[in-house]
Amino acid sequence: MTRPDAENTLAITFFYYRDLPRAMAFYEEVMGLTLAIDQGWCKIYRVAAGAHIGLVDEAKGMNKWTADKPVQFCIRVPDVDAWYAYIGAVEVDDLSDLFINEEIGIRAFVFRDPEGYQLEIQSATREGA
Repeated sequence: MTRPDAENTLAITFFYYRDLPRAMAFYEEVMGLTLAIDQGWCKIYRVAAGAHIGLVDEAKGMNKWTADKPVQFCIRVPDVDAWYAYIGAVEVDDLSDLFINEEIGIRAFVFRDPEGYQLEIQSATREGA
């Protein structure tokens, strides 16, 4: 048996929320994401070409909300400084300082969404990073 070799068409990372409307407001109003697929209790937002985040009402989804969030959602942007200034002006939890990780070639910061998922916004500091 061989693995199908057709190109993938979409990637979605799903997060589970107790308060879906609050999460939707954050990703639409603060992060500026566009709703791509509305499945009722699951809202899928376009992050970049082929990459999406799905916000799921934990009462209906395959998984349930948990307080422990050992996951990070990372978005690479062309200007991390502009994003840091913007996020610093809106109310978010656990906003870090800007930092540079020379080993992996990024300049970044992190913060938490309304239900505790960590988001990282980063720019590459060198080609190929």
